[in-house]
Amino acid sequence: MSARSVRIALVSVALISSMRRTYSGRMHRIFTTSVASVYPHYVTKVEKKGRTQGEVDEVIRWLTGFDQAELEQHLAEETTFADFFAAATLNPAASEITGSVCGVKVQEVQDPLMRQIRYLDKLVDELSKGRPMEKVLRG
Repeated sequence: MSARSVRIALVSVALISSMRRTYSGRMHRIFTTSVASVYPHYVTKVEKKGRTQGEVDEVIRWLTGFDQAELEQHLAEETTFADFFAAATLNPAASEITGSVCGVKVQEVQDPLMRQIRYLDKLVDELSKGRPMEKVLRG
């Protein structure tokens, strides 16, 4: 087992423990949902507004620090959101992501994993609304 795999496993255990405490012994179901099952919905949402799958990949890579091959591997392996973000190196500028998604202000979400998922939702939402990529990526 590589050092990275060990680190991912340890972080996953810590996140799952944290999730159980945060949600009174219950994990929110999105944590155990695969990124691959939600990804097509992200793509469909932006394509309806004239954006591309490549742009969805770009915002995911920007947020997570994954390269394209790593992203594709996580999608192929049907990695859960918990493991996906445990393996990610979140972009330091992610804390600049603010605003509401589904009536929830992302900057006010207390659970770190849920906040990261909301960051991704917010980026995809901004992309679908036609915001310039430079602004979506906080550039």
